Amino acid sequence: MAQQLLNIIIFLPLVAALIMALFLRGDDAAAQRSAKWLAIFATLATFLASLFLLAEFDPANTGFQFVTEHPWILGFTWKMGVDGISILFVMLTTFLMPLVIWSAWEVETRVKEYMIAFLVLETLMLGVFCALDLVLFYLFFEAGLIPMFLIIGIWGGANRIYAAFKFFLYTFLGSVLMLVAMVFMYRMAGTTDIVALLDPAQTSFPSESFRLLGFTVVGGVQTLLFLAFFASFAVKMPMWPVHTWLPDAHVQAPTAGSVVLAAILLKMGGYGFLRFSIPMFPVASDLLAPLVYWMSAIAVVYTSLVALVQTDMKKLIAYSSVAHMGYVTMGIFAMNQQGVDGAIFQMISHGFISGALFLAVGVIYDRMHTREISAYGGLVHRMPAYAMVFMFFTMANVGLPGTSGFIGEFLTIMGIFRVNTWIAFFAASGVILSASYALWLYRRVVFGQLVKESLKSITDMSLRERLIFAPLVAMTLILGVYPALVTDIIGPSVAQLIDTYRAALPEVAAQAAMH
Repeated sequence: MAQQLLNIIIFLPLVAALIMALFLRGDDAAAQRSAKWLAIFATLATFLASLFLLAEFDPANTGFQFVTEHPWILGFTWKMGVDGISILFVMLTTFLMPLVIWSAWEVETRVKEYMIAFLVLETLMLGVFCALDLVLFYLFFEAGLIPMFLIIGIWGGANRIYAAFKFFLYTFLGSVLMLVAMVFMYRMAGTTDIVALLDPAQTSFPSESFRLLGFTVVGGVQTLLFLAFFASFAVKMPMWPVHTWLPDAHVQAPTAGSVVLAAILLKMGGYGFLRFSIPMFPVASDLLAPLVYWMSAIAVVYTSLVALVQTDMKKLIAYSSVAHMGYVTMGIFAMNQQGVDGAIFQMISHGFISGALFLAVGVIYDRMHTREISAYGGLVHRMPAYAMVFMFFTMANVGLPGTSGFIGEFLTIMGIFRVNTWIAFFAASGVILSASYALWLYRRVVFGQLVKESLKSITDMSLRERLIFAPLVAMTLILGVYPALVTDIIGPSVAQLIDTYRAALPEVAAQAAMH
């Protein structure tokens, strides 16, 4: 039953979307209300099912669990499963989606289609984190672009078409190279089974250097495969300098779309590095780690400085996300327990915090229909509850001790410090810069005198809005005080990942043995 539970979790939102598409007719108030309630019940049921999955999960088992395997089309296999790393991304997705649907309760334009897009997107996101076959992973990874493209392009802002196409082209073109690499891997290994590809005893890709077009390819085939996957995952994260699609997508996307984009979709890049790049191409990962460190350090400092000069709240938070993902890539490629633990923790924590910040922007945008920072000021006088919630997540975003934001940043900086002190220095400076732009935004929007006439009749958060924020506040606090909820689950799987990585590098293994 536990094995089938994983398939139920993946397909439940899709089944709800099909029911909605086939049986809900009309666009009157009753049909809109039915679509919203069906979406809420489907996402809540998916979350409850995932809780049962988590309860049955054994963190001490570093292999894949709840594996389901069935013959599929063209000789490929439908293979799904989770390990200590992917189970938490599944939980993050199922936890956030009911809140996302509830936050879209005020939507009145093409409501049925809006809900269908999010339900289909949930199935595709869950598929990415559970797929144990290269073909399945690629299909889910790419298909997720379609509902997000529609969400931005149909329900987005004034410049939504430009933002939707920019989002689609950046992420799709990056993934074309990954597809070429996957075809090459299949030809070389004779399988698309991710479990077999992860096992060095069954599959290992050549790392001997060779000449190509007059250049020496250090790291051999592994380097070329690594770069092909890197092109896709770096855009998805997004890493500097291929991050420019993200601010436009966030600004134009509806609030619910921004939450999903920041909280879940960006994590697919980090998950890809952990699932493919590090374990399958360890020699290339070791060779190119310094490049990733410096790209990440530039991202942390540069995008934080860019955030300081933004006039649009969503764009500021979007640049903040790029900076925080810089910590993630640093931690992953530090390839020690603290670094990788911190990177995964940062991704989970960022899901709650960034999602909440975009929801906070959505609260006042729904009332004033502007995201310009200059249009606000003195909201604490009219919206004390909102001011408190916004302050809490601003502090969590900065990395205040006691919140989950602190744990992720602290662990990643510890991990990178053991590898490169200069990179750790730049990472630490990013903490100061994040405090600068976050507190600057908060002061401009919330504090000061209430002088603008348009704000004098603004109302505080409704009960629905407070209930949406409550679980996000709870998770940010709980993980900040008791991080073992995450680290105990991911710890054994991360330790095995690091051991396998080091075993593939004789010189690294020798150094580890000396210590």
